[in-house]
Amino acid sequence: MEEAKGVVKHVLIAKFKEGTTEDQIDHLIKSFASIVDLIEPLKAFHWGKDVSIENLHQGFTHIFECTFESIEGVSEYMVHPSHIEFANLFLPQLEKFIVVDYKPTIVRV
Repeated sequence: MEEAKGVVKHVLIAKFKEGTTEDQIDHLIKSFASIVDLIEPLKAFHWGKDVSIENLHQGFTHIFECTFESIEGVSEYMVHPSHIEFANLFLPQLEKFIVVDYKPTIVRV
């Protein structure tokens, strides 16, 4: 196994508050995606909804994944004014969330 050089994934798993409409969620996701062009070390953004048939999601419904070029890039993102402004709109809409940062490991068989 080989740890990816430099790349860091920043993952947020979320459950929106009851009463948050699909339109509100769509707007928040579009706002999240828009900061990719504003924060240089943020290289990619992916998101999706839980589709697991195992029903082990513990109420979490959405996942958001950002890719950075380095741990320092994640640090720069965290204090960037565009991220702070977005987080101040996004986080109050969540009932609960988990954030994990990791360096992907490549498995070669």
